[in-house]
Amino acid sequence: MVSTMKTRPARRPAKPAARPGSTSQAPQSFDWPLANEAEQFLRERVALFLKRNTFARHLADRMRDETGTDLFEWTDHLVLAASEEKALREAGFVPDPQAETPAGDTVYEYPRTTLPRVILRQGSQESPSLLALRPESVADFMACHNLPGEPEGDPFSPYRRIVVADEDGTQLEAVERRACLGFVPAPLGRAELRNIIKARELWQTRRRVFPSDAEGIRAAHQTLDRVLRLVGRDLACQLFFEAERIYWESRNRAARIQKQRQDRLGLGWGNHDHHTFRCSRAHFVDLVVFLLKLGFAKRERYYAGAEAGWGAQVSEQPVAGIVVFADVDLMPDETELDFSTHKLPPAPRLGTVGLWVGLHGESLLGAGMHHLEARFDFKLLRDQLKGCGVNTMNPFSDFPFLRQAFTEGERWPVRRERAERLLSAGLITREQSKQFIREGALGSHLENLQRHGGFKGFNQKSVSVVIAATDPRKSHFRPAPTAA
Repeated sequence: MVSTMKTRPARRPAKPAARPGSTSQAPQSFDWPLANEAEQFLRERVALFLKRNTFARHLADRMRDETGTDLFEWTDHLVLAASEEKALREAGFVPDPQAETPAGDTVYEYPRTTLPRVILRQGSQESPSLLALRPESVADFMACHNLPGEPEGDPFSPYRRIVVADEDGTQLEAVERRACLGFVPAPLGRAELRNIIKARELWQTRRRVFPSDAEGIRAAHQTLDRVLRLVGRDLACQLFFEAERIYWESRNRAARIQKQRQDRLGLGWGNHDHHTFRCSRAHFVDLVVFLLKLGFAKRERYYAGAEAGWGAQVSEQPVAGIVVFADVDLMPDETELDFSTHKLPPAPRLGTVGLWVGLHGESLLGAGMHHLEARFDFKLLRDQLKGCGVNTMNPFSDFPFLRQAFTEGERWPVRRERAERLLSAGLITREQSKQFIREGALGSHLENLQRHGGFKGFNQKSVSVVIAATDPRKSHFRPAPTAA
């Protein structure tokens, strides 16, 4: 999704906004910069690297042809010569003093964008001398490409790396991150490994269906508290969303097809952009608290109540690199309320989000995510998925810096008791209840996204369009033509 905030080109990044806390506060203005010059600077260096590294060049071709993705979006970082510092700063990059490097090299970043980071290395004659890709799993990447050797860093440790190809003064690496922003592999203790394996199992095996949603939400928080004691919030976040993607994928055909295409190159979902959760008015604050306990910071908050009947809280976990777009129904008079901290009262009618939750359940529980949005070459993916029998809806964002579209929705069965509960409450008609039970209702999507200029935001108007277009009632019932 996207931001209505102004999107002006910026040579130098604005000062990062203070991190929002968990207390009630007015939403900040997230004026995400467009870093076109910085992206061009990096793409030129990537192109130079590809000219000198045959493996990387062939892999980039395969990524494009077989997965509809751009190698640039898989790039974790580049290593440039120290002589590039002036040009790097002029493009808008600034030092990141908190990033740990093995030789004390300086790390540069472009704050508040999605651009890869850069390491400046003293004594390096070639520039760029190294490009590191970030698949989801280094082991899977090695297996798919028949790579020799062993990765630096223990399995499940925060940072792992393997040299993929060393050619003509360049090194292609693959790196794996588990809630880690540094660049130094480290050993993993036996107790740490045991706790990680247990935490993964707790997320994988947690119950999702309960007699009531309130009971399920309490159980989810209890599981979270156990995982936090085992591995801490950053790794707990990483492991939670790995499990959520697996669950969502099990319920979405387009996701399974695209994941299989990316797995053939050992990439996994390393190109994920954000995860969308739908929530009832009754439990939206519970979801936000859950995310805050995982280390998320609140970003944009959208109020489309009067316009389109929905609201959203965007949140980001900066260490795990996870963004969540959480949707909820809003009424027209709720455009000033901080619904991320104040529980919403029952509503007299259901919007698109509330109906989806009523039919399928909370995203945090049995329904799972509404969609995963990942970064692709927009047109290529659309054409390639069509060849696999997966159609794509019309774009709901079509800007130079942001293009977005859903695959056609996966239709899920609707449990009779859910439909009858909505009918008894007067929230759907008897005809709608019968048809939802008989035919099911739209459940989930894969979202095709392409960003440029490192743009990090969302667009409220565009999101309103796609939320309206995916209302389950519209997929079943068309209004009868009016008499002339």
